[in-house]
Amino acid sequence: MSSPDTVRFRHHQAILVAAIIAFIGAIPLAGAAAYLAPILVIPLAVAVWTWRAGTDADHGGVRVRALIGHRDVPWSAIAELGADPAGRVLARRHDGTVLPLTAVTRDDLPRLIAASGEELKTQAQ
Repeated sequence: MSSPDTVRFRHHQAILVAAIIAFIGAIPLAGAAAYLAPILVIPLAVAVWTWRAGTDADHGGVRVRALIGHRDVPWSAIAELGADPAGRVLARRHDGTVLPLTAVTRDDLPRLIAASGEELKTQAQ
């Protein structure tokens, strides 16, 4: 799913910068006692999650990436796209399950739909 037509949605990179600063700030604490060393794992996990987590979309479908693993969903398996009250985008599959699309917001819906090769259809009110 890494064709030139792939649209990538990722979290803001300021989170990565904050995780790096937290890691550097935790080094003296972790060095104070051996049992505090695992505290370095938390900002490291946040940094990796920020770098990795997100949603990739192209004509074939969407790939939702997490800290560990990913889930590929073809467009044919998605019944509808919508946003929750917080503005996060959800994909409802034909089997009724709901898949949150990581790092995709309500404002990103037109770009997500354009990646599918379809036109945005709106309901008349």
